[in-house]
Amino acid sequence: MEHHLQVTDSRTGKSYTIPIEGDYIRAADIGRIGAPEGKSDITALKAARPLSIIDNGFQYTACMESSITHIDGLRGTIRYRDFPIENLFHEYVHEDVMYLNIWGNLPTQQQKDGVRETMYKAMIPNQSVKDVISSFPRDAETFPMILAGMSAFAASDSVICKTRHQQSAMFHGHLDVADEALVRTIAYLASTISLIYSHKNEKPWNAPEPNRSLLSNLLLMMGITDPQVEKCLAKLWILYADHEMTNSTAAVLHAGSTLIDPVSAVTAGIICGYGPLHGGAIDLAYEAFRQIGTPERVPPFIERIKAKGGRLFGYGHRVYKTRDPRVSLIEELLEEHREAVDANPLLRVAMAIDKYANQDAYFTERGLKANADLMGCFLYTAMGFDTDMIIAITILSRTPGALAHWRESLTQPVKLWRPLQKYVAPLAN
Repeated sequence: MEHHLQVTDSRTGKSYTIPIEGDYIRAADIGRIGAPEGKSDITALKAARPLSIIDNGFQYTACMESSITHIDGLRGTIRYRDFPIENLFHEYVHEDVMYLNIWGNLPTQQQKDGVRETMYKAMIPNQSVKDVISSFPRDAETFPMILAGMSAFAASDSVICKTRHQQSAMFHGHLDVADEALVRTIAYLASTISLIYSHKNEKPWNAPEPNRSLLSNLLLMMGITDPQVEKCLAKLWILYADHEMTNSTAAVLHAGSTLIDPVSAVTAGIICGYGPLHGGAIDLAYEAFRQIGTPERVPPFIERIKAKGGRLFGYGHRVYKTRDPRVSLIEELLEEHREAVDANPLLRVAMAIDKYANQDAYFTERGLKANADLMGCFLYTAMGFDTDMIIAITILSRTPGALAHWRESLTQPVKLWRPLQKYVAPLAN
């Protein structure tokens, strides 16, 4: 073998050769260290148990092998199915990239039309879904409304319900069934979000149309008719189409490993997406913008952050050691909407923070910059979206990518995810 680790176990004196594959070693090879050579070798087992790995937060652990997205945080590059994200951004729209990530090729018009037709049919809610959404107060938080809406859709889908009542796998090894369910799941989420938006804003809900894309139908159902909004989001959503193994994508796969249906798996991802250390950080960043109020109050706010008097949400990203390639592409879109950005009071505060941070040694020396998740939200705000809906719509833009990983897992051997723990004895009373 070309590259390997040579490891000696000081407990037994035995040496082991651990192959290096790319930049990875396999945990199963680590598990060989200390393992008895035969089942009857109890003496050796008592002397040195097989090793396991402790990695709190999975910071150094890869849980899957995937061919969908590659991120090089050192070089600052992202590739979907080996296409550079910059090329996709400038030459295609989200509908094309969604298909690419899920099915591995850029779609023909016929393939796009097939997905559109399936989504359109699934987007039409039955009365129970409408009743669930309308039962919430108009000022209720969007997060629990999404969970309720998705549950109502799942309850009316016979295939989704059947998943839990048969011994054989519904989706694993049956990609035709999985593909239909996957597309319906995306449609259910789009419809749920549009119903919530209409309910909260006391606007009529508009029925989808079969010849429209996911994004186009979302905006139609929400009653948003400005073509510039669709043009902008068709590009912005490319940048959020997938981001490799995020916390929420891992949640989708963790749930999916039980052979549960895609609606339930995506719901697990949505729950993670709203956490304050994940997508929920956007809400906290916007709350800070409101508290600051005006650009003139930015300097003392930043100084308080530097003195450990608070946290600046939406800045920094643990994956990138250089500039996130999505940021420059978002800046192109921001420039196209510069007038709307400059006219918005919240965004004037956000831009003042960004300008201050980019010139302050505390931030520059630590490489702390506004991340792409936060900067993309500025576009939603500039186009008139309520902050309350931004995370919901962003999660929708990411859901097809998470489901691409779910679909990929269906082609791999079934493996229930069950991490280990290290037991630590409690302190004596």
